[in-house]
Amino acid sequence: MGSHETELCTVEVGDGVNLLAMLFKPASVTNDIVIVLVHQYSVLGGCQGLMKGIAKELVERGYRIVTFDMRGAGRSSGKSSWTGSSEVQDVVAVCKWASQYISAGKILLVGSSAGAPIAGSSVEQVEQVVGYVSLGYPFGMVASILFGRHHKAILQSPKPKLFVMGTNDGFTSVKQLKDKLKMAVGRNEIHLIPRAGHFQMEGPAYDEQMADLIDKFSATL
Repeated sequence: MGSHETELCTVEVGDGVNLLAMLFKPASVTNDIVIVLVHQYSVLGGCQGLMKGIAKELVERGYRIVTFDMRGAGRSSGKSSWTGSSEVQDVVAVCKWASQYISAGKILLVGSSAGAPIAGSSVEQVEQVVGYVSLGYPFGMVASILFGRHHKAILQSPKPKLFVMGTNDGFTSVKQLKDKLKMAVGRNEIHLIPRAGHFQMEGPAYDEQMADLIDKFSATL
């Protein structure tokens, strides 16, 4: 692994919430796309620390990376919501902060698990977002009770999208994913990880593979 620096930052959301963010800076920036990583479900202990492995892989490839704790997670203030509705404001605030603080003209939004629907609802709210990657989007029936309200926003976004999922994902079947994407506009790609379960794919063993997929997709934007 090469060298990179990290910087702790505070991002203010308009409703009085302050978010703790981490900026990963490569030794030399070789890509003008900034990648914002959105962590898993705060209610179940999701926090930016879980995205650190992917962030480290990507910063070594010359990207500037931002991770952050959504409201109520880690050291961010505020209270997390069950449906991720309030957290959409957090993602939008972080993207707008990145566009100003590090002059991010192009942002790739990456959401993991429950972070995927939250990030998906933010895509059209930030002009600098040029693409979207979902790692294990919970499209299944039970998960849709919580996150169903987010589906429409990402499916109707014309921005390029990549959906990565394990074939043994317990929340969404491959058929459910493909059926959902039949309704999606714009360019939609699917990458299936054979025999990987939902939480297994979030583990460190898959960080390098996730970073590779994000990097390849980024090159097409």
